[in-house]
Amino acid sequence: MKTPSPANRRLCVVIGLALTLILPALAVVVLRKPADATAPPSGGSVRIVSQTAGTDEFLLALADPAQIAALSQLAHDPRYSATAEQARAYPRLPDNADAETILRHRPTHVLFADFSRPDLVAQVRRSGVAVLVFDRYNTLEDTYANLQRLASLLGADATRRAGQIISESQRRVNALREKLQGVKPVRVVSISIYGLIPGDRTNFQDFCDHAGAENLAKTLGKITGHAPPNAERLLGWPVEKLVLVADSSTPHPDTPPTAGEIEQALDVFRKINPYRFMPAVRETRAVLLPAWQGSCVTHHRIACYEYLARQLHPERFLREPGEKTPP
Repeated sequence: MKTPSPANRRLCVVIGLALTLILPALAVVVLRKPADATAPPSGGSVRIVSQTAGTDEFLLALADPAQIAALSQLAHDPRYSATAEQARAYPRLPDNADAETILRHRPTHVLFADFSRPDLVAQVRRSGVAVLVFDRYNTLEDTYANLQRLASLLGADATRRAGQIISESQRRVNALREKLQGVKPVRVVSISIYGLIPGDRTNFQDFCDHAGAENLAKTLGKITGHAPPNAERLLGWPVEKLVLVADSSTPHPDTPPTAGEIEQALDVFRKINPYRFMPAVRETRAVLLPAWQGSCVTHHRIACYEYLARQLHPERFLREPGEKTPP
């Protein structure tokens, strides 16, 4: 084999050094500005990409259309979003979108939650794009704080919209509280196929607090967060109603669930221990929430309060003589 000349050896060293320095820089450029991206918006305008269903709903409520660059992969799905119809006017991220896909939309900011993939959040943050991570969403007060936080980024119009949403939310909550005044809380548990039930400091506890319900996972099970129940104790709890979450877009949130929809939701639990031994399962004592309501973390949670309260306390929602049917 022929030995390279000194000049060729020097050339190889120079080329190798150049590649060592240039290739990492090119990788950074590709991450920061995808090949099909144009220049970032001028004039300090805001362009937001939302990566979760909850931040989608906040963004759609507050932002001007031009401020919405893209919504999450779930945005158009009515099983997970309270605003699926409105969201269809905007592009959505594909399933399992990576940082390059997100950056292709030229965002100035990306909205994440604390359950978003840490590696994805870190990659977007390293690209130089501002990141907002929402990590408090179990209560209505958290919702108000999140609305105000996002509005402060979006500008004066968004701040005004946030104020209106909060005022209307407070009005509805007060009206519901008045409607339920004096009711005996219905003793409930929310069960799922994943073997965990929600106790204190969860969305479900917030729903119970506003819908006239006692969450037995909190009061008897002493559960905080989501945890597996003690099966023997669970079977002894005096559960009056199970609260189930549908796995489809039915029931519609404007109408109560049908008996058939509740039966269908219970079928799976009639095959799972220990739930199949619960009297409430055997006797079909259950209420049913639309799929998106079970995981709602935005101001739309008030619709969850109202929907649950109507099923637990139907006597409080009977129309007075002469009262018109709501539109």
